[in-house]
Amino acid sequence: MAQPALSQQIAELEEELGVSLLHRSARGVRPTAAGDALYREAVAILRQIEKLPEIVRFTGGEVAGSVSLGMSSTLASFLAGDFMKACKTALPMVNLSVVTEDSLSLKARIAARTLDLAILFEEAPTPGLIRQPLFRQRLYLVERKRSGRGGPKSISLAQAGARPLVLPSQPNAMRSLLDSHFAAAGIRPEVVAEANMLHGILSAVQSGVGATVIPMGDFTVATGSGSLAATPIEPAIHQTAQVVSSDGASLTRAGEAVRDLLGAFVRRFLDEKAPPGMAHIEA
Repeated sequence: MAQPALSQQIAELEEELGVSLLHRSARGVRPTAAGDALYREAVAILRQIEKLPEIVRFTGGEVAGSVSLGMSSTLASFLAGDFMKACKTALPMVNLSVVTEDSLSLKARIAARTLDLAILFEEAPTPGLIRQPLFRQRLYLVERKRSGRGGPKSISLAQAGARPLVLPSQPNAMRSLLDSHFAAAGIRPEVVAEANMLHGILSAVQSGVGATVIPMGDFTVATGSGSLAATPIEPAIHQTAQVVSSDGASLTRAGEAVRDLLGAFVRRFLDEKAPPGMAHIEA
């Protein structure tokens, strides 16, 4: 579309809505708050329209359709492959797309309705999200093994904070949890490096940059994990994993089926082969 025609349509839309959608300046154009809101809602509407054929065609019989599921890199490292296999077996007509991002980004995408479901770490309810607790994970100090002698059975938060640490960069749900515990205890941790993905953090630890704090189950599948040791932090610190969806957009039958299968899959996973530190939610 030619720029004059596009500008005219935007101007007509702004007049119809009674708000400015764009900030215009010599440096370019950027959306206003109203423009951002319009974009998010328009994307959500378009995604719902795209799903209409699935909703109409598959109102009965076998569940079919496309479902997008978000996971953090730490969860995807040991859950994604097995769950995709389980979904293919149980729901062969469902096309599952797994997206890997941090919990805060996944939450934003659920709110913007560009994801159907996400497993994310969240301790307090977020308005606009429907949530179902899945499991909890305990945090461990992970560092290179010391030759010739075993490590302690546990470590205090103060002792962990005194070590050179490689931690997730903000914004990050686990980093926020850790920062809040350090602050409450009056501890200023020695953070020597940051990374936004699990493999980057573990690579730095294996290289001797420092230790890190992560759920123990997250590093056992990593290359070179045999050179690492995990020590539980006392008192225990836990993360709660939730499967969430938007309360402003109904899931399709395929989305509901994937959500239900995910709950059953996690319960079975916890009973059969949960890594240390990962457990059922206590009633």
